[in-house]
Amino acid sequence: MRNRLALVFSGGGARGALQVGALRALLEYGYYPDILVGTSIGAANAAFVGLRGFNETSLTELGRVYHDVSRKKILSNDYLRMAFRALVRRPTTEPSRRLREFFIEHGITPDLRFGDFVNKQVLMVSADINHSARVIYGLKPDDQVLDALLASTALPPWMTPINRDGQLLVDGTIVSNLPIEPALNVRPREIIALDVREWRDIPEEADGFGPLFNRLANTIQKRQFDLEFAVAAAVRVPVKYVHLYADQPVPVYAFERWQELIERGYEQMRVAINLWQVKKKLWWQR
Repeated sequence: MRNRLALVFSGGGARGALQVGALRALLEYGYYPDILVGTSIGAANAAFVGLRGFNETSLTELGRVYHDVSRKKILSNDYLRMAFRALVRRPTTEPSRRLREFFIEHGITPDLRFGDFVNKQVLMVSADINHSARVIYGLKPDDQVLDALLASTALPPWMTPINRDGQLLVDGTIVSNLPIEPALNVRPREIIALDVREWRDIPEEADGFGPLFNRLANTIQKRQFDLEFAVAAAVRVPVKYVHLYADQPVPVYAFERWQELIERGYEQMRVAINLWQVKKKLWWQR
């Protein structure tokens, strides 16, 4: 069991296309994962690779999926209006319905179970805000993949929270944006973590609600980040961390930049792999 490689995919909306490019480079260099663990858009990437396989054809198809998201505008840029509607208790369920239909169209059908992933173990993370708890899907073979994916991607204000069996489920980025610790549940020997979050650089003199909110988000994400790595270190599972990023900020809804981001992720992953190989060579020469 411990001879397995896990790929961990962070959340980040449209920036998930960076992970597609990184997967192309990993395939090219012969890194074949046995475990796929994702949050939010990372869960969607994990589900697709788990279903279609880790090969050149499936990764090309995954790129087309991002193009399809952009064409159908699954996430609107009018998030302020959606947030206002939620605040006055008039949220719309239309985006959630369209996302469900989109997943089904691309093979994540209601009858698909995690046990149906033959060659890969797939885990997805959501947050239960009724019980202040993290929820991991995929530990049980009978878990429904579509339900898990909808829960992991239920990002307010675009998607409405999901009421299910007393739980109120939302996007997993709230509790584990880079789900290293959930991956440890299935005992990998090594983890490659593909992080597409954008760290917000906020001047100390900046004030107002926007900077305050961004400082709050940075603090929560940094705390999560440190804890995930500390748990992996405690059980002696090495983590190769790769931060994938664009030249300019990419909002979570900006899927029209999918092609640029795939190429960017591919090049950054190649650089990281070459650095790993240099370090390994130097270590053996000691």
